[in-house]
Order: sequence, then structure tokens, then C-alpha cells
Amino acid sequence: MRRDRGSVRRAPTGLILGVALVAAAFAIRAASPAFAGWGVPDRAQDTITLALSVIIESAPFVFLGILLSTVVQVWLPHGFITRFLPRQPLLRRACISLLGMFFPVCECGNVPLARGFMVGGFTVPESITFLLAAPILNPITIITTHQAFGWGDGILLTRIVAGFVIANVIGWLFSRHPNPDSLLTRTFSASCAVPGVSGHDNDQHEGHSHPPGARPGRIERSVDLFTRETAVIMPALFLGSLIAALTQVFVPRSVLLALGSNPVWSVLAMMALAFIVAVCSNVDAFFVLSFGSTFMPGGIASFLTFGAMIDVKMLALMRTTFTTRTLVQITALVALMSAAAGLLVNYVA
Repeated sequence: MRRDRGSVRRAPTGLILGVALVAAAFAIRAASPAFAGWGVPDRAQDTITLALSVIIESAPFVFLGILLSTVVQVWLPHGFITRFLPRQPLLRRACISLLGMFFPVCECGNVPLARGFMVGGFTVPESITFLLAAPILNPITIITTHQAFGWGDGILLTRIVAGFVIANVIGWLFSRHPNPDSLLTRTFSASCAVPGVSGHDNDQHEGHSHPPGARPGRIERSVDLFTRETAVIMPALFLGSLIAALTQVFVPRSVLLALGSNPVWSVLAMMALAFIVAVCSNVDAFFVLSFGSTFMPGGIASFLTFGAMIDVKMLALMRTTFTTRTLVQITALVALMSAAAGLLVNYVA
């Protein structure tokens, strides 16, 4: 037990380091005009600017997701959400894929929220279903996509239908896994198994009471859980943002734009762009709107589907919970089905 407590005390170290790096990046960016005479490369300044923009755009949603995860784990009775879901597995996952309507958080904030759902009673496949569907099937994403594209070219309809189908197909595939818990990292599995880490007072649900002072109150547990989740998630966000920025700076966009008029290559190019730029799903429709005159509708639809589920920043965040092998499998499945949806739009619409 001492080792567990010690690990909790050491957990914020990564967060402190990440915050320090971000603060240093802000300082460098603010002072960049003064460094102009020192020969600071433009690419370095562009990398810092892009990384900070991704962090600034994503951080509020991440904190919202951590806050909602804390509420689910500490303040709701264990299994509160699951008791309202159907028992039939397919119908149950279909309902779970629509929970984003009540938790309108982008893909970044959905990672800590999905972690909280798993602690609260969701199975691993159910959590994966929610994680993939929620960034698309939420009111903010649907409204912004409609504002950008309306119902024209089938882009919005394709995004909604593909998001629902892909999430449920992948959830079903992983439900066939003989040992779903092996899809999780050892660290996350261990944290779920440590008594009190989930924040739920299981004894209290069983009718037992604790003497005064025997366990911290809900507020203390909320603060502790919020701190630990932040310490795990935020460094991953920083790393993913940096990778996204480096890729954008050093991969010429002209290569992607040259492929926009081909039905097949436009889909693949836009998926690659979505993976690289890592734009929040709540605003990515406005970002990709500028490419509407260059790329075919299927490419735009694939961008909006694939990018909302998988990008470099998202993979870094998901790595806090799932094994590398699991992420490779999820990425391949999402990519194949997103490409199929885009090709269908290009050749049928």
C-alpha cells in the first residue's frame, strides 16, 4: 500500500514537466522577434506555434473530460449509467455509441471520460465503442458540420452514419476477444484494481459504514482523482501536439493538395491530413471547409470521419489506457472503414 501511495505522490511529476515545457514554448514564441537576429529557424517557430495552438484548442475539452470522469467515478453510484442500458450486447453498444449526445466533449476529453466509464462498469469493448463514436455523434460536432456543409454532397450524413457504424463494428469485433482486459495497459489495469482508486465507496453501496476519518470524503477523492488523471493525460496531450506540429512543418502540404482531384487518392490524402493536423472534432468541419474546392466530397467525408476518431494526438492520449497492439488494430480498422465510406461517396454520390 505504501508503494501505491508513493506512486500517487510522484504522479504529478510528468504534468509539472509538461507544464514547464509548454511555459517555455510560450516564452520562446513570445520572444521570437527578439531572437530574429540570432538566426532562430522559421521551422522551429512554426513548430512551437502549431504545437501551442493544438494544446490551447484541446486543453479545455481535456479538462472537461477529466472533470466528467471524476463525477462519474466519485459522485455517481457504481454502475449508475449501466443500469439504464439494455442487456442485449449489440443494442447496449448501440446506445453507448449515442452517449456523446449527453457528453458533448471532443475526442481529447473523451479519453479520460472513457477511462471513468470503465471504472464505473463499462466493459473494454463498450468503452472503445463510446470512445470512437462520441466525437462524431454529439450535438456540437453535428451542428458545426451542418453549418459548414449543410446536407450537400452527403458529407454530413456520411459522417454521422459512418461514425455510428464504425464504432459499433469495432466494438463488436473486440467483444469477441477472449480476454478484453489484455487490451489495456498494465498501469491502467492496476489503477482500476487498487482499492479506492476508482473513487467509489463500494462498501457504502453494500450497506457498510466507515468510522469518521477512516476514508477521505468525496471532495478530497475528487481532487486526488482529478490530479492523477491530469498527470496521466496532459503529458500525452503535450507529446501528441508536438508530434502533430512537427509532422505539419516537415511534410509538404503541396503533396497532399496535388492528389485532391483523384477519387481514390483524395480520400487517402485527406485521411493523412486528418491524422497529421489533429484538429478538434468540434471545429474540424470549418478547418476542412477551405479544402472543399480542391478535394472531392468523399475525401472531405473521410477526413471528418477518420480524424475525429484517430490522429497523432488522439493516439498519444489513448496510449495511456490501451496497449500499442490494440491501438494499431483500432487505427487499421478505422482507416479501412473510413476510406470505404469516402470511396462510396466519391463513386456513388
